[in-house]
Amino acid sequence: MPVITNIEDLRRIYQRRVPKMFYDYAESGSWTEQTFRANTSDFADILLRQRIAMDMSNRTTASQMIGQDVSMPVALAPVGLTGMQHADGEIKAARAAEKFGVPFTLSTMSICSIEDVAAHTSKPFWFQVYTLKDDDFMQRLFDRAKAANVSAAVITVDLQVLGQRHKDLKNGLSAPPKLTPQSVANMMTKVQWGLGMLGTKRRFFGNIVGHAKGVSDPSSLSSWTAEAFDEKLDWDRIRQFRKMWDGPLIIKGIIDARDAREALNVGADAIIVSNHGGRQLDGALSAIRALPAIMDAVGDKIEVHLDSGIRSGQDVLKAVAMGAKGTYIGRAFVYGLGAMGEAGVTKALEVIQKELDVSMGLCGHRDIADVTRDILMIPKDFSGDWQ
Repeated sequence: MPVITNIEDLRRIYQRRVPKMFYDYAESGSWTEQTFRANTSDFADILLRQRIAMDMSNRTTASQMIGQDVSMPVALAPVGLTGMQHADGEIKAARAAEKFGVPFTLSTMSICSIEDVAAHTSKPFWFQVYTLKDDDFMQRLFDRAKAANVSAAVITVDLQVLGQRHKDLKNGLSAPPKLTPQSVANMMTKVQWGLGMLGTKRRFFGNIVGHAKGVSDPSSLSSWTAEAFDEKLDWDRIRQFRKMWDGPLIIKGIIDARDAREALNVGADAIIVSNHGGRQLDGALSAIRALPAIMDAVGDKIEVHLDSGIRSGQDVLKAVAMGAKGTYIGRAFVYGLGAMGEAGVTKALEVIQKELDVSMGLCGHRDIADVTRDILMIPKDFSGDWQ
């Protein structure tokens, strides 16, 4: 077992063990990848204030997200194709999250189905849905989530049209993937990954195949995905989805204060400041730079979470200090999953919690609930003085 001290250690192992097609899917953004890079690098512009001679004993990172107790203000973000990063990947990630005491969010475009994850976990998880045209499918999706004891729904609102991701196109990654001689040859070098995939029956989109109209097998999935997403999505349509789901609701994909204000009016319990991990509009503001304006606009009226760019416990600490009540890790847990399965997801969570705990203490705080913007040194132009 290699010595793992940070998320980057997991990423390097992940890159060696997972086929290039699926590594590139996680480790890429759209177009020039400017926003993908900025999501992580912009955290470095925020500095922490170290304090000394203060009681740092009995520290706790325990918190709440939408009223749910969590061991730290971190949830596993919805990531499509997680079950192709490691056999039964969604199940393994969900179990690691459950044991650690943080929420797991299952993607609609997961390999393991809602029912698969529910059958292999003992506590409720969260479920993410896209804004699709088919009302019947959407209602049945919400109903299936309710039957599986899902405790919160996350509606992703920033995928009306798909941002172009050059690596995915070149690798033939689509729904379903289009295998090429090069990708097959690369897969054959990933022996441990391949043995795992041979040993599972879950290799296709479990929430779609056999559930969506006209999608009875993987070969019919491509035409469905090309037509399913609703380019006409507006706030009235989001209100319709709110009526389909009567449990806690989170809206994911807010990056502008004007949209944050609109989200207040649809009955959501929280919003997630997110640019889809830099995989949609390239050249958009990073999530952490967008957070201050959104906090100013709605922060005292709705719970605000942050996704996109979290790679360390210090990133979590900075986001919380700027007002976020919770954060999400996507790539960070996928690195761990691809590297070492369930144990790797646990290791990613351990790394982030330790960094969060120690950094919080060195900033003079014992309880994450007491952390404020006072621990930060933020450049005056951090959020931009735009024309």
